[in-house]
Amino acid sequence: MAKNYWLVKQEPEAYSWATFVKDGKAVWTGVRNFQARNNLRAMKKGDPVLFYHSVSEKQVVGLARVAKESYPDSTAKEGDWSVVDLSPVKALARPVSLAAIKGDDLLKDLPLIRQSRLSVTSLTEAQFNRLLALAETE
Repeated sequence: MAKNYWLVKQEPEAYSWATFVKDGKAVWTGVRNFQARNNLRAMKKGDPVLFYHSVSEKQVVGLARVAKESYPDSTAKEGDWSVVDLSPVKALARPVSLAAIKGDDLLKDLPLIRQSRLSVTSLTEAQFNRLLALAETE
C-alpha cells in the first residue's frame, strides 16, 4: 500500500515537540478547517508526519507517525470534526527553517508556504525526503 506523507503545524508555546516527546503520544485535536480535517481523515496508521513549530520558531523539528486513524473530535462542541493519534519517532538532527524551505526549488511550493494558515498538509514523497535530507535525518 502506498504511503502518504504529512506535515502538522503547532505553536511551540501551545504544544511543543519536547512536550509531545514527553507525552509519548498526542490526540491531534482542535483542527477547525475543512481542508485540514480532510487531511486528518486521509491519514493512515503508520504514515510519517513531520512536526513543524509555527509562529515563533518557523521550523520543522521532528518526525512522528500516525498511531491511530481518524475518529470524532471530542473537543468539538458543534460540527463534524476529526482527530488522529500521533506518536513521536525522533527529533530531526537539524531543524529545517521556513527560510530554507522557501529557498529550495523542490520545496518552494509546499502547502506550508502557499496556504500558511493550514495546520495539516500533505507532502509528496520527494518533498518529504528532501526535508529529511535538509534535516540530515534518515
